[in-house]
Amino acid sequence: LKAGKLAVDQGWAINVGGGFHHCSSDKGGGFCAYADITLAIKFLFERVQGVSKATIIDLDAHQGNGHERDFMDDQRVYIMDAYNRYIYPGDGFAKRAIKRKVELEWGTEDTEYLQKVHTHVEGALNELKPDIIVYNAGTDILDGDPLGGLAISPQGIVKRDEVVFRAARSRRIPILMVTSGGYQKRTARIIADSILNLHNLGLIDKELATSGAISPKVEQMVRDSAKDLCNLS
Repeated sequence: LKAGKLAVDQGWAINVGGGFHHCSSDKGGGFCAYADITLAIKFLFERVQGVSKATIIDLDAHQGNGHERDFMDDQRVYIMDAYNRYIYPGDGFAKRAIKRKVELEWGTEDTEYLQKVHTHVEGALNELKPDIIVYNAGTDILDGDPLGGLAISPQGIVKRDEVVFRAARSRRIPILMVTSGGYQKRTARIIADSILNLHNLGLIDKELATSGAISPKVEQMVRDSAKDLCNLS
């Protein structure tokens, strides 16, 4: 809820602990115990003036069936979902809520993946300009992930996040990023590198980035967070 409010206030926010997209309002699923994406969007609709439309861009390797079930008949929410079509959860009913569905094959690699992400993110945001984007940025697309079944490189993940943030910031749409799934220890470092890349490009912390130097405080904060994530895993 706090990250959603921050995104609206400052244009962006990142919650490195969020993205429980298999949980709906009445049922848990996968490793997901509560429906944080649904909660954040409903909170913004009900409590924050000027937020009446939302787009979910779900790029975790798995179908986001939880939020899809919650917003099945809600025309205020546009869902784009790109996922490995052969893995959990395979929720055919929930797929009916997806406005832009990108079903991927086993072992999809960077070139094809990034082209599809770029095409469909641009298409989704051209179709409907929302008041908030919730970006579910799972790193289980990484090559070697035991649950994702895709083959995206660390550099491909960094570029993917850049593509989504560029699309949001160029349209001046607030974006809330949650990190969702990722089942290898090295994903913590990739998330940190991606956040630093967004900072360096001026896609987050605009004032600091345009001053020509990375803020040592921001860099150390991200590095410390990555270390903590590695220790926890």
